[in-house]
Amino acid sequence: MNRKTAWWLAGPALLILAALLVVPLGLVVRGGFIENGRFTLRYLLGVFQNPIYAEGLANSVRIALGTTALATLLALPPAWLAHKFDFRGKALITGLLLAPLILPPFVGAIGLQQIFGVRGALNAAWGLETDWLGRGRYLGVVLLQAFSLYPIIFLNLTAALANIDPAMEEAAANLGARGFRRFRRIVWPLLRPGFFAGGTIVFIWSFTELGTPLIMNYTRCAPVQVYDALKEIGANPFPYALVCVMLTVSVLLYAASRALFGGRAHAMQNKAVTAGGARRVRGARAALVAAPFLGLAGLALLPHLGVVLTSLSAPGAWYGTVVPARLSAEHFREALGHAMTLGGIRNSLLYASLAVALNAALGTAIALVTVRSDLRARHALDALTMLPLAVPGLVMAFGYLALSAELARLGAVKESAFLRALLDVRTNPTFFLVLAYSVRRLPYMVRSAAAGLQQTSVTFEEAAANLGAAPATVWRRITLPLISANLIAGGLLVFAFSMLEVSDSLMLAQRQDFYPITKTIYELFQLIGAGPHLAAALGVWAMLFLAVTLIGSSRLLGKRMGALFRA
Repeated sequence: MNRKTAWWLAGPALLILAALLVVPLGLVVRGGFIENGRFTLRYLLGVFQNPIYAEGLANSVRIALGTTALATLLALPPAWLAHKFDFRGKALITGLLLAPLILPPFVGAIGLQQIFGVRGALNAAWGLETDWLGRGRYLGVVLLQAFSLYPIIFLNLTAALANIDPAMEEAAANLGARGFRRFRRIVWPLLRPGFFAGGTIVFIWSFTELGTPLIMNYTRCAPVQVYDALKEIGANPFPYALVCVMLTVSVLLYAASRALFGGRAHAMQNKAVTAGGARRVRGARAALVAAPFLGLAGLALLPHLGVVLTSLSAPGAWYGTVVPARLSAEHFREALGHAMTLGGIRNSLLYASLAVALNAALGTAIALVTVRSDLRARHALDALTMLPLAVPGLVMAFGYLALSAELARLGAVKESAFLRALLDVRTNPTFFLVLAYSVRRLPYMVRSAAAGLQQTSVTFEEAAANLGAAPATVWRRITLPLISANLIAGGLLVFAFSMLEVSDSLMLAQRQDFYPITKTIYELFQLIGAGPHLAAALGVWAMLFLAVTLIGSSRLLGKRMGALFRA
Protein backbone atom coordinates (compact mmCIF):
# COMPACT_ATOMS: atom_id res chain seq x y z
CA MET A 1 0.00 0.00 0.00
CA ASN A 2 1.42 3.38 -0.99
CA ARG A 3 1.81 6.06 1.67
CA LYS A 4 -0.82 8.37 0.18
CA THR A 5 -3.53 5.72 0.34
CA ALA A 6 -2.41 4.73 3.84
CA TRP A 7 -2.71 8.31 5.07
CA TRP A 8 -6.17 8.66 3.49
CA LEU A 9 -7.22 5.71 5.66
CA ALA A 10 -5.17 6.43 8.79
CA GLY A 11 -6.00 10.13 9.09
CA PRO A 12 -9.79 9.85 9.43
CA ALA A 13 -9.41 6.72 11.58
CA LEU A 14 -7.18 8.57 14.05
CA LEU A 15 -9.60 11.50 14.22
CA ILE A 16 -12.58 9.21 14.79
CA LEU A 17 -10.80 7.26 17.53
CA ALA A 18 -9.70 10.49 19.17
CA ALA A 19 -13.29 11.74 19.24
CA LEU A 20 -14.91 8.47 20.31
CA LEU A 21 -12.25 7.07 22.64
CA VAL A 22 -9.65 9.58 23.78
CA VAL A 23 -12.03 12.45 24.57
CA PRO A 24 -14.53 10.55 26.77
CA LEU A 25 -11.73 8.55 28.40
CA GLY A 26 -9.83 11.77 29.05
CA LEU A 27 -12.84 13.20 30.85
CA VAL A 28 -12.78 10.18 33.16
CA VAL A 29 -9.01 10.08 33.71
CA ARG A 30 -8.98 13.80 34.42
CA GLY A 31 -10.87 13.15 37.62
CA GLY A 32 -7.98 11.07 38.97
CA PHE A 33 -5.27 13.68 38.43
CA ILE A 34 -6.97 17.04 38.90
CA GLU A 35 -7.81 18.39 42.33
CA ASN A 36 -9.18 21.91 42.60
CA GLY A 37 -7.84 22.67 39.13
CA ARG A 38 -4.30 21.46 39.91
CA PHE A 39 -2.44 18.29 38.87
CA THR A 40 -1.84 15.73 41.63
CA LEU A 41 -0.52 12.18 42.00
CA ARG A 42 -2.06 11.71 45.42
CA TYR A 43 -4.93 9.56 44.18
CA LEU A 44 -2.71 7.42 41.96
CA LEU A 45 -0.33 6.65 44.82
CA GLY A 46 -3.31 6.03 47.05
CA VAL A 47 -4.41 3.14 44.83
CA PHE A 48 -1.24 1.18 45.66
CA GLN A 49 -1.30 2.21 49.30
CA ASN A 50 -4.88 1.05 49.68
CA PRO A 51 -4.78 -2.73 50.37
CA ILE A 52 -8.31 -3.16 49.00
CA TYR A 53 -7.49 -1.68 45.59
CA ALA A 54 -4.12 -3.51 45.48
CA GLU A 55 -5.88 -6.81 46.20
CA GLY A 56 -8.48 -6.06 43.53
CA LEU A 57 -5.82 -5.52 40.86
CA ALA A 58 -4.00 -8.72 41.85
CA ASN A 59 -7.24 -10.70 41.73
CA SER A 60 -8.09 -9.30 38.29
CA VAL A 61 -4.73 -10.50 36.96
CA ARG A 62 -5.34 -13.92 38.54
CA ILE A 63 -8.74 -14.11 36.86
CA ALA A 64 -7.24 -13.22 33.48
CA LEU A 65 -4.38 -15.71 33.80
CA GLY A 66 -6.67 -18.50 34.96
CA THR A 67 -9.26 -17.83 32.26
CA THR A 68 -6.73 -17.66 29.41
CA ALA A 69 -4.86 -20.77 30.55
CA LEU A 70 -8.01 -22.82 31.02
CA ALA A 71 -9.55 -21.60 27.74
CA THR A 72 -6.35 -22.58 25.89
CA LEU A 73 -6.29 -26.03 27.50
CA LEU A 74 -9.92 -26.51 26.50
CA ALA A 75 -9.50 -25.27 22.93
CA LEU A 76 -6.17 -26.67 21.71
CA PRO A 77 -6.87 -30.45 21.72
CA PRO A 78 -10.18 -30.30 19.80
CA ALA A 79 -8.73 -27.77 17.35
CA TRP A 80 -5.86 -30.13 16.55
CA LEU A 81 -8.18 -33.15 16.28
CA ALA A 82 -10.54 -31.23 14.00
CA HIS A 83 -7.58 -30.39 11.75
CA LYS A 84 -6.20 -33.94 11.64
CA PHE A 85 -9.33 -36.09 11.46
CA ASP A 86 -12.62 -36.16 9.60
CA PHE A 87 -15.58 -38.24 10.73
CA ARG A 88 -19.32 -38.44 10.32
CA GLY A 89 -21.15 -35.74 12.28
CA LYS A 90 -18.02 -33.62 12.63
CA ALA A 91 -19.79 -30.42 11.57
CA LEU A 92 -22.58 -30.96 14.12
CA ILE A 93 -20.21 -31.84 16.95
CA THR A 94 -17.94 -28.91 16.13
CA GLY A 95 -21.00 -26.67 16.16
CA LEU A 96 -21.72 -27.82 19.72
CA LEU A 97 -18.36 -26.40 20.77
CA LEU A 98 -19.56 -22.97 19.61
CA ALA A 99 -22.71 -23.10 21.74
CA PRO A 100 -21.18 -21.15 24.67
CA LEU A 101 -21.00 -18.13 22.38
CA ILE A 102 -24.77 -17.80 22.47
CA LEU A 103 -24.97 -17.12 26.22
CA PRO A 104 -23.42 -14.13 28.00
CA PRO A 105 -21.40 -15.22 31.05
CA PHE A 106 -23.35 -12.99 33.41
CA VAL A 107 -26.56 -14.84 32.47
CA GLY A 108 -24.79 -18.19 32.70
CA ALA A 109 -23.94 -17.34 36.29
CA ILE A 110 -27.59 -17.97 37.15
CA GLY A 111 -27.37 -21.53 35.88
CA LEU A 112 -23.88 -22.19 37.24
CA GLN A 113 -24.92 -21.28 40.78
CA GLN A 114 -27.97 -23.51 40.51
CA ILE A 115 -25.76 -26.48 39.64
CA PHE A 116 -22.56 -25.90 41.64
CA GLY A 117 -23.89 -23.86 44.57
CA VAL A 118 -23.98 -25.20 48.12
CA ARG A 119 -27.67 -26.08 47.66
CA GLY A 120 -27.22 -26.86 43.99
CA ALA A 121 -27.91 -29.91 41.87
CA LEU A 122 -24.41 -31.44 42.21
CA ASN A 123 -24.44 -31.44 46.01
CA ALA A 124 -28.01 -32.72 46.03
CA ALA A 125 -27.01 -35.66 43.82
CA TRP A 126 -24.04 -36.62 46.04
CA GLY A 127 -25.44 -35.59 49.42
CA LEU A 128 -22.70 -32.99 50.01
CA GLU A 129 -22.50 -29.34 51.07
CA THR A 130 -19.35 -28.37 49.18
CA ASP A 131 -18.89 -24.93 47.66
CA TRP A 132 -17.69 -26.04 44.23
CA LEU A 133 -17.37 -22.48 43.00
CA GLY A 134 -14.37 -21.89 45.23
CA ARG A 135 -13.57 -19.60 48.12
CA GLY A 136 -14.70 -16.10 47.25
CA ARG A 137 -16.20 -17.47 43.99
CA TYR A 138 -12.87 -17.09 42.13
CA LEU A 139 -13.09 -20.56 40.63
CA GLY A 140 -16.65 -19.93 39.53
CA VAL A 141 -15.67 -16.72 37.72
CA VAL A 142 -12.75 -18.43 35.94
CA LEU A 143 -14.83 -21.46 34.94
CA LEU A 144 -17.69 -19.36 33.64
CA GLN A 145 -15.45 -17.05 31.62
CA ALA A 146 -13.30 -19.89 30.25
CA PHE A 147 -16.39 -21.86 29.19
CA SER A 148 -17.69 -18.76 27.47
CA LEU A 149 -14.45 -17.62 25.81
CA TYR A 150 -12.65 -20.81 24.76
CA PRO A 151 -14.54 -20.87 21.40
CA ILE A 152 -12.68 -17.70 20.42
CA ILE A 153 -9.32 -19.46 20.83
CA PHE A 154 -10.68 -22.68 19.31
CA LEU A 155 -11.90 -20.98 16.15
CA ASN A 156 -8.77 -18.87 15.88
CA LEU A 157 -6.70 -22.05 15.97
CA THR A 158 -8.91 -24.00 13.56
CA ALA A 159 -8.96 -21.10 11.12
CA ALA A 160 -5.18 -20.77 11.29
CA LEU A 161 -4.75 -24.53 10.82
CA ALA A 162 -7.11 -24.45 7.83
CA ASN A 163 -4.95 -21.75 6.23
CA ILE A 164 -1.77 -23.83 6.48
CA ASP A 165 -0.93 -25.46 3.17
CA PRO A 166 -0.68 -29.25 3.82
CA ALA A 167 2.20 -29.36 1.34
CA MET A 168 4.36 -27.56 3.92
CA GLU A 169 3.75 -30.27 6.51
CA GLU A 170 4.31 -32.99 3.93
CA ALA A 171 7.61 -31.42 2.90
CA ALA A 172 8.71 -31.24 6.54
CA ALA A 173 7.79 -34.91 7.05
CA ASN A 174 9.77 -35.90 3.94
CA LEU A 175 12.79 -34.08 5.41
CA GLY A 176 12.51 -36.07 8.63
CA ALA A 177 10.56 -33.66 10.84
CA ARG A 178 7.78 -35.63 12.50
CA GLY A 179 5.60 -35.48 15.58
CA PHE A 180 6.26 -32.68 18.02
CA ARG A 181 9.29 -31.44 16.10
CA ARG A 182 7.16 -30.77 13.03
CA PHE A 183 4.56 -29.03 15.19
CA ARG A 184 7.24 -26.87 16.86
CA ARG A 185 9.20 -25.95 13.73
CA ILE A 186 6.43 -25.69 11.10
CA VAL A 187 2.91 -25.61 12.52
CA TRP A 188 3.37 -23.49 15.65
CA PRO A 189 5.05 -20.50 13.91
CA LEU A 190 2.14 -20.43 11.47
CA LEU A 191 -0.38 -20.72 14.29
CA ARG A 192 1.07 -17.96 16.46
CA PRO A 193 -0.70 -14.99 14.78
CA GLY A 194 -4.07 -16.69 15.26
CA PHE A 195 -3.36 -17.89 18.79
CA PHE A 196 -1.98 -14.50 19.79
CA ALA A 197 -5.05 -12.70 18.40
CA GLY A 198 -7.48 -14.96 20.23
CA GLY A 199 -5.44 -15.21 23.43
CA THR A 200 -5.06 -11.44 23.66
CA ILE A 201 -8.80 -10.94 23.38
CA VAL A 202 -9.49 -13.56 26.05
CA PHE A 203 -6.86 -12.26 28.46
CA ILE A 204 -7.71 -8.57 28.37
CA TRP A 205 -11.47 -9.23 28.14
CA SER A 206 -11.38 -11.34 31.30
CA PHE A 207 -9.06 -8.84 33.02
CA THR A 208 -11.58 -6.01 32.59
CA GLU A 209 -14.84 -8.00 32.76
CA LEU A 210 -17.48 -6.60 35.10
CA GLY A 211 -20.66 -8.61 34.59
CA THR A 212 -19.48 -12.09 35.59
CA PRO A 213 -17.77 -11.24 38.92
CA LEU A 214 -20.61 -8.84 39.74
CA ILE A 215 -23.31 -11.50 39.33
CA MET A 216 -21.12 -14.15 40.99
CA ASN A 217 -20.64 -11.76 43.94
CA TYR A 218 -16.85 -11.80 43.53
CA THR A 219 -16.38 -8.22 44.68
CA ARG A 220 -12.62 -8.26 45.34
CA CYS A 221 -11.54 -7.43 41.80
CA ALA A 222 -10.77 -4.10 40.18
CA PRO A 223 -13.73 -3.80 37.75
CA VAL A 224 -16.31 -4.38 40.51
CA GLN A 225 -14.47 -1.97 42.79
CA VAL A 226 -14.60 0.70 40.09
CA TYR A 227 -18.29 0.01 39.55
CA ASP A 228 -19.06 0.30 43.25
CA ALA A 229 -16.95 3.42 43.67
CA LEU A 230 -18.58 5.16 40.72
CA LYS A 231 -21.79 5.25 42.69
CA GLU A 232 -20.06 8.02 44.67
CA ILE A 233 -18.57 9.62 41.60
CA GLY A 234 -18.92 13.17 42.82
CA ALA A 235 -17.04 12.62 46.08
CA ASN A 236 -14.49 9.89 45.36
CA PRO A 237 -11.75 10.41 42.72
CA PHE A 238 -9.91 7.15 43.50
CA PRO A 239 -11.79 5.02 40.92
CA TYR A 240 -10.45 7.32 38.20
CA ALA A 241 -6.89 6.67 39.38
CA LEU A 242 -7.62 2.94 39.56
CA VAL A 243 -8.69 3.04 35.91
CA CYS A 244 -5.34 4.58 34.96
CA VAL A 245 -3.50 1.76 36.74
CA MET A 246 -5.63 -0.85 34.94
CA LEU A 247 -4.89 0.79 31.60
CA THR A 248 -1.16 0.74 32.26
CA VAL A 249 -1.19 -2.89 33.39
CA SER A 250 -3.21 -3.95 30.35
CA VAL A 251 -0.92 -2.16 27.88
CA LEU A 252 2.22 -3.63 29.48
CA LEU A 253 0.75 -7.14 29.52
CA TYR A 254 -0.34 -6.76 25.90
CA ALA A 255 3.17 -5.66 24.87
CA ALA A 256 4.76 -8.55 26.80
CA SER A 257 2.36 -11.07 25.25
CA ARG A 258 3.14 -9.78 21.79
CA ALA A 259 6.88 -10.02 22.39
CA LEU A 260 6.61 -13.58 23.75
CA PHE A 261 3.93 -15.05 21.50
CA GLY A 262 3.44 -12.74 18.57
CA GLY A 263 6.71 -13.30 16.81
CA ARG A 264 6.70 -12.90 13.08
CA ALA A 265 3.62 -12.97 10.91
CA HIS A 266 4.22 -15.79 8.44
CA ALA A 267 2.45 -15.23 5.11
CA MET A 268 2.06 -18.09 2.64
CA GLN A 269 1.85 -18.05 -1.10
CA ASN A 270 -1.13 -20.39 -0.89
CA LYS A 271 -3.85 -20.55 1.74
CA ALA A 272 -4.29 -24.34 2.01
CA VAL A 273 -5.04 -24.74 -1.68
CA THR A 274 -4.50 -28.50 -1.50
CA ALA A 275 -7.20 -30.68 -0.04
CA GLY A 276 -5.00 -32.97 2.03
CA GLY A 277 -4.71 -32.89 5.76
CA ALA A 278 -7.73 -34.38 7.54
CA ARG A 279 -7.75 -38.20 7.64
CA ARG A 280 -11.11 -39.96 7.45
CA VAL A 281 -11.84 -42.27 10.40
CA ARG A 282 -14.78 -44.56 11.02
CA GLY A 283 -16.21 -46.82 13.67
CA ALA A 284 -14.44 -47.05 17.01
CA ARG A 285 -11.69 -44.66 15.92
CA ALA A 286 -14.28 -42.05 14.97
CA ALA A 287 -15.96 -42.44 18.38
CA LEU A 288 -12.58 -42.08 20.10
CA VAL A 289 -11.81 -38.87 18.18
CA ALA A 290 -15.31 -37.46 18.82
CA ALA A 291 -15.19 -38.17 22.57
CA PRO A 292 -13.12 -35.06 23.51
CA PHE A 293 -15.49 -32.86 21.49
CA LEU A 294 -18.55 -34.25 23.23
CA GLY A 295 -16.93 -34.10 26.67
CA LEU A 296 -15.93 -30.46 26.25
CA ALA A 297 -19.32 -29.51 24.83
CA GLY A 298 -21.04 -31.20 27.78
CA LEU A 299 -18.98 -29.28 30.33
CA ALA A 300 -19.34 -25.95 28.53
CA LEU A 301 -23.09 -26.34 28.19
CA LEU A 302 -23.68 -26.88 31.92
CA PRO A 303 -24.38 -23.14 32.55
CA HIS A 304 -26.78 -23.18 29.58
CA LEU A 305 -28.55 -26.22 31.04
CA GLY A 306 -28.80 -24.47 34.38
CA VAL A 307 -30.34 -21.37 32.77
CA VAL A 308 -32.85 -23.47 30.83
CA LEU A 309 -33.89 -25.43 33.93
CA THR A 310 -34.16 -22.22 35.95
CA SER A 311 -36.45 -20.76 33.30
CA LEU A 312 -38.60 -23.91 33.45
CA SER A 313 -38.75 -24.25 37.23
CA ALA A 314 -41.49 -22.83 39.40
CA PRO A 315 -40.35 -20.28 42.02
CA GLY A 316 -38.74 -22.14 44.92
CA ALA A 317 -38.99 -25.52 43.18
CA TRP A 318 -35.23 -25.94 42.58
CA TYR A 319 -33.50 -25.74 45.92
CA GLY A 320 -31.50 -28.65 47.28
CA THR A 321 -32.71 -30.99 44.54
CA VAL A 322 -31.03 -32.49 41.46
CA VAL A 323 -33.70 -31.16 39.12
CA PRO A 324 -36.60 -28.74 39.71
CA ALA A 325 -39.42 -30.29 41.69
CA ARG A 326 -42.01 -28.56 39.51
CA LEU A 327 -41.71 -27.46 35.88
CA SER A 328 -43.60 -24.72 34.13
CA ALA A 329 -43.30 -23.01 30.73
CA GLU A 330 -45.21 -19.97 31.97
CA HIS A 331 -42.03 -17.91 32.42
CA PHE A 332 -41.34 -17.94 28.68
CA ARG A 333 -44.72 -16.44 27.91
CA GLU A 334 -44.41 -13.92 30.71
CA ALA A 335 -40.88 -12.94 29.62
CA LEU A 336 -42.00 -12.06 26.11
CA GLY A 337 -45.16 -10.45 27.36
CA HIS A 338 -43.48 -8.26 29.92
CA ALA A 339 -43.51 -4.54 29.26
CA MET A 340 -39.70 -4.35 29.01
CA THR A 341 -38.81 -7.43 26.96
CA LEU A 342 -40.10 -6.73 23.45
CA GLY A 343 -38.64 -3.24 23.51
CA GLY A 344 -35.33 -4.60 24.79
CA ILE A 345 -35.07 -7.07 21.91
CA ARG A 346 -35.94 -4.42 19.34
CA ASN A 347 -33.50 -1.92 20.81
CA SER A 348 -30.63 -4.41 20.95
CA LEU A 349 -31.13 -5.37 17.31
CA LEU A 350 -30.92 -1.73 16.31
CA TYR A 351 -27.90 -0.89 18.45
CA ALA A 352 -25.93 -4.00 17.43
CA SER A 353 -26.65 -3.62 13.70
CA LEU A 354 -25.51 0.00 13.67
CA ALA A 355 -22.36 -0.96 15.62
CA VAL A 356 -21.52 -3.66 13.04
CA ALA A 357 -21.93 -1.21 10.14
CA LEU A 358 -19.70 1.38 11.78
CA ASN A 359 -17.03 -1.16 12.76
CA ALA A 360 -16.97 -2.84 9.36
CA ALA A 361 -15.88 0.39 7.70
CA LEU A 362 -13.56 1.65 10.43
CA GLY A 363 -12.06 -1.72 11.39
CA THR A 364 -11.03 -2.80 7.90
CA ALA A 365 -9.42 0.58 7.25
CA ILE A 366 -7.37 0.30 10.46
CA ALA A 367 -6.35 -3.29 9.69
CA LEU A 368 -5.13 -2.32 6.22
CA VAL A 369 -2.99 0.47 7.65
CA THR A 370 -1.49 -1.60 10.48
CA VAL A 371 -0.72 -4.66 8.33
CA ARG A 372 -0.12 -3.34 4.82
CA SER A 373 1.59 0.03 5.37
CA ASP A 374 4.89 1.25 6.80
CA LEU A 375 3.53 4.42 8.39
CA ARG A 376 4.95 5.20 11.81
CA ALA A 377 1.47 6.28 12.84
CA ARG A 378 0.26 2.70 12.46
CA HIS A 379 1.68 1.85 15.89
CA ALA A 380 -0.32 4.63 17.55
CA LEU A 381 -3.37 3.56 15.57
CA ASP A 382 -2.98 -0.05 16.69
CA ALA A 383 -2.52 1.00 20.34
CA LEU A 384 -5.65 3.16 20.23
CA THR A 385 -7.58 0.29 18.68
CA MET A 386 -6.59 -2.16 21.43
CA LEU A 387 -7.20 0.33 24.25
CA PRO A 388 -10.96 -0.37 24.58
CA LEU A 389 -10.19 -3.98 25.57
CA ALA A 390 -8.23 -2.66 28.53
CA VAL A 391 -10.86 -0.16 29.65
CA PRO A 392 -13.78 -1.38 31.78
CA GLY A 393 -16.97 -0.78 29.88
CA LEU A 394 -18.53 1.00 32.83
CA VAL A 395 -15.72 3.60 32.76
CA MET A 396 -16.14 4.15 29.03
CA ALA A 397 -19.87 4.49 29.65
CA PHE A 398 -19.26 7.07 32.34
CA GLY A 399 -16.99 8.90 29.90
CA TYR A 400 -19.89 9.12 27.46
CA LEU A 401 -22.13 10.35 30.25
CA ALA A 402 -19.59 13.09 30.96
CA LEU A 403 -19.29 13.86 27.24
CA SER A 404 -23.06 14.09 26.93
CA ALA A 405 -23.15 16.53 29.84
CA GLU A 406 -20.42 18.65 28.22
CA LEU A 407 -22.25 18.74 24.89
CA ALA A 408 -25.56 19.52 26.56
CA ARG A 409 -24.09 22.78 27.86
CA LEU A 410 -23.34 24.01 24.35
CA GLY A 411 -25.63 26.75 23.13
CA ALA A 412 -26.47 25.03 19.84
CA VAL A 413 -27.52 21.87 21.67
CA LYS A 414 -29.72 23.82 24.08
CA GLU A 415 -31.48 25.62 21.25
CA SER A 416 -32.01 22.59 18.98
CA ALA A 417 -34.56 19.98 20.02
CA PHE A 418 -33.04 17.53 17.51
CA LEU A 419 -29.51 17.87 18.89
CA ARG A 420 -30.81 17.71 22.43
CA ALA A 421 -32.60 14.43 21.68
CA LEU A 422 -29.52 13.07 19.89
CA LEU A 423 -26.78 14.12 22.31
CA ASP A 424 -28.53 14.10 25.68
CA VAL A 425 -28.17 10.54 26.97
CA ARG A 426 -30.92 11.11 29.53
CA THR A 427 -33.38 11.87 26.73
CA ASN A 428 -32.30 9.25 24.19
CA PRO A 429 -29.18 7.09 24.73
CA THR A 430 -29.25 5.49 21.24
CA PHE A 431 -26.40 7.58 19.82
CA PHE A 432 -24.07 6.97 22.75
CA LEU A 433 -25.00 3.30 23.10
CA VAL A 434 -24.08 2.68 19.44
CA LEU A 435 -20.82 4.57 19.90
CA ALA A 436 -20.02 2.68 23.10
CA TYR A 437 -20.77 -0.71 21.52
CA SER A 438 -18.70 0.18 18.46
CA VAL A 439 -15.66 1.42 20.36
CA ARG A 440 -15.71 -1.45 22.85
CA ARG A 441 -15.87 -4.11 20.10
CA LEU A 442 -13.75 -2.42 17.45
CA PRO A 443 -10.65 -4.49 18.39
CA TYR A 444 -12.51 -7.66 17.42
CA MET A 445 -13.16 -6.42 13.90
CA VAL A 446 -9.62 -5.07 13.53
CA ARG A 447 -8.02 -8.28 14.80
CA SER A 448 -10.26 -10.38 12.56
CA ALA A 449 -9.30 -8.42 9.46
CA ALA A 450 -5.63 -8.15 10.47
CA ALA A 451 -5.29 -11.90 11.04
CA GLY A 452 -6.68 -12.55 7.56
CA LEU A 453 -4.32 -10.02 6.00
CA GLN A 454 -1.33 -11.53 7.84
CA GLN A 455 -1.97 -14.96 6.33
CA THR A 456 -2.74 -13.59 2.86
CA SER A 457 0.38 -12.98 0.80
CA VAL A 458 0.80 -9.37 -0.29
CA THR A 459 2.14 -10.59 -3.64
CA PHE A 460 -1.42 -11.08 -4.92
CA GLU A 461 -2.18 -7.40 -4.32
CA GLU A 462 1.15 -6.32 -5.76
CA ALA A 463 0.53 -8.34 -8.92
CA ALA A 464 -2.86 -6.71 -9.42
CA ALA A 465 -1.37 -3.25 -8.85
CA ASN A 466 1.40 -3.97 -11.37
CA LEU A 467 -1.27 -4.81 -13.94
CA GLY A 468 -2.77 -1.34 -13.47
CA ALA A 469 -5.55 -1.99 -10.96
CA ALA A 470 -6.43 1.01 -8.78
CA PRO A 471 -6.24 0.59 -4.97
CA ALA A 472 -10.02 0.40 -4.72
CA THR A 473 -10.11 -2.29 -7.41
CA VAL A 474 -7.36 -4.30 -5.68
CA TRP A 475 -9.35 -4.15 -2.46
CA ARG A 476 -12.63 -5.15 -4.10
CA ARG A 477 -11.36 -7.85 -6.46
CA ILE A 478 -8.39 -9.33 -4.58
CA THR A 479 -8.14 -8.56 -0.86
CA LEU A 480 -11.81 -8.55 0.11
CA PRO A 481 -12.62 -12.06 -1.26
CA LEU A 482 -9.54 -13.52 0.47
CA ILE A 483 -10.43 -12.14 3.91
CA SER A 484 -14.23 -12.24 3.61
CA ALA A 485 -14.53 -15.06 6.17
CA ASN A 486 -12.47 -13.01 8.61
CA LEU A 487 -14.67 -9.95 8.12
CA ILE A 488 -17.80 -12.04 8.67
CA ALA A 489 -16.18 -13.41 11.83
CA GLY A 490 -15.43 -9.93 13.07
CA GLY A 491 -18.94 -8.77 12.26
CA LEU A 492 -20.41 -11.67 14.21
CA LEU A 493 -18.18 -10.93 17.18
CA VAL A 494 -19.25 -7.30 17.14
CA PHE A 495 -22.92 -8.20 16.73
CA ALA A 496 -23.00 -10.94 19.38
CA PHE A 497 -21.08 -9.02 22.02
CA SER A 498 -23.02 -5.82 21.29
CA MET A 499 -26.27 -7.70 21.76
CA LEU A 500 -24.93 -8.99 25.07
CA GLU A 501 -22.98 -5.92 26.27
CA VAL A 502 -23.46 -5.42 29.99
CA SER A 503 -21.53 -2.46 31.38
CA ASP A 504 -22.42 0.12 28.74
CA SER A 505 -26.04 -0.98 28.82
CA LEU A 506 -26.36 -0.69 32.59
CA MET A 507 -24.77 2.76 32.68
CA LEU A 508 -26.18 4.48 29.59
CA ALA A 509 -29.70 3.09 29.25
CA GLN A 510 -31.50 5.09 31.92
CA ARG A 511 -35.01 5.08 30.45
CA GLN A 512 -37.03 1.89 30.10
CA ASP A 513 -38.01 2.76 26.51
CA PHE A 514 -34.35 2.35 25.47
CA TYR A 515 -33.34 -0.68 27.55
CA PRO A 516 -31.33 -3.28 25.56
CA ILE A 517 -31.64 -6.99 26.30
CA THR A 518 -28.94 -7.15 28.97
CA LYS A 519 -30.36 -4.21 30.92
CA THR A 520 -33.78 -5.83 30.68
CA ILE A 521 -32.42 -9.15 32.01
CA TYR A 522 -30.66 -7.35 34.85
CA GLU A 523 -33.81 -5.45 35.82
CA LEU A 524 -35.89 -8.63 35.70
CA PHE A 525 -33.30 -10.41 37.84
CA GLN A 526 -33.79 -7.78 40.56
CA LEU A 527 -37.51 -8.51 40.84
CA ILE A 528 -38.62 -10.46 43.88
CA GLY A 529 -40.20 -13.87 43.39
CA ALA A 530 -40.31 -14.88 39.73
CA GLY A 531 -37.76 -12.26 38.66
CA PRO A 532 -34.74 -14.63 38.28
CA HIS A 533 -36.91 -17.11 36.39
CA LEU A 534 -38.11 -14.41 33.99
CA ALA A 535 -34.51 -13.27 33.50
CA ALA A 536 -33.47 -16.86 32.73
CA ALA A 537 -36.36 -17.24 30.28
CA LEU A 538 -35.34 -14.08 28.43
CA GLY A 539 -31.77 -15.40 28.44
CA VAL A 540 -33.00 -18.57 26.74
CA TRP A 541 -34.81 -16.52 24.10
CA ALA A 542 -31.56 -14.61 23.53
CA MET A 543 -29.69 -17.91 23.19
CA LEU A 544 -32.14 -19.13 20.56
CA PHE A 545 -31.87 -15.91 18.59
CA LEU A 546 -28.07 -15.91 18.58
CA ALA A 547 -28.03 -19.64 17.74
CA VAL A 548 -30.03 -18.88 14.60
CA THR A 549 -27.52 -16.14 13.77
CA LEU A 550 -24.57 -18.52 14.08
CA ILE A 551 -26.30 -21.27 12.09
CA GLY A 552 -27.11 -18.85 9.28
CA SER A 553 -23.51 -17.64 9.27
CA SER A 554 -22.18 -21.20 9.16
CA ARG A 555 -24.33 -21.89 6.09
CA LEU A 556 -23.02 -18.70 4.53
CA LEU A 557 -19.40 -19.68 5.21
CA GLY A 558 -19.83 -23.33 4.27
CA LYS A 559 -16.49 -25.15 4.52
CA ARG A 560 -14.91 -21.95 5.80
CA MET A 561 -16.72 -22.31 9.10
CA GLY A 562 -13.32 -22.84 10.72
CA ALA A 563 -12.53 -19.17 10.03
CA LEU A 564 -15.68 -17.95 11.76
CA PHE A 565 -13.85 -16.27 14.62
CA ARG A 566 -10.45 -15.61 13.08
CA ALA A 567 -9.80 -12.70 15.41
